[in-house]
Amino acid sequence: MSKSNSTTGSVNVDGVTYDWRLQREPHLSDDEGWRGMAIAVSQRDAKREAWVEFPAPKRLLKGLPRGRLQLDDATISRCIRSALSAGWEPLSRGKPVSFVVDAEGN
Repeated sequence: MSKSNSTTGSVNVDGVTYDWRLQREPHLSDDEGWRGMAIAVSQRDAKREAWVEFPAPKRLLKGLPRGRLQLDDATISRCIRSALSAGWEPLSRGKPVSFVVDAEGN
């Protein structure tokens, strides 16, 4: 699968379509230091989102120019499976649920 520079997309996981969008670019936080990129994921026609946060890229920690992970369908699918296994219920109501994954989306 090709890597994408897109900030939105959709992916099919186990026969269900999920939409995703870039929620936050990597940035320097006054309180927490470098924070990684985050994406918002929702099941199509469902109400509750999951926010999936990646670790800050090592290049930022070393003082190199900014950059973010390139997302592909496989990484997004792993993120969705990780959120579902951690207890995300996309058909329930409520605030978005946050999850932290590694750079590969696990």
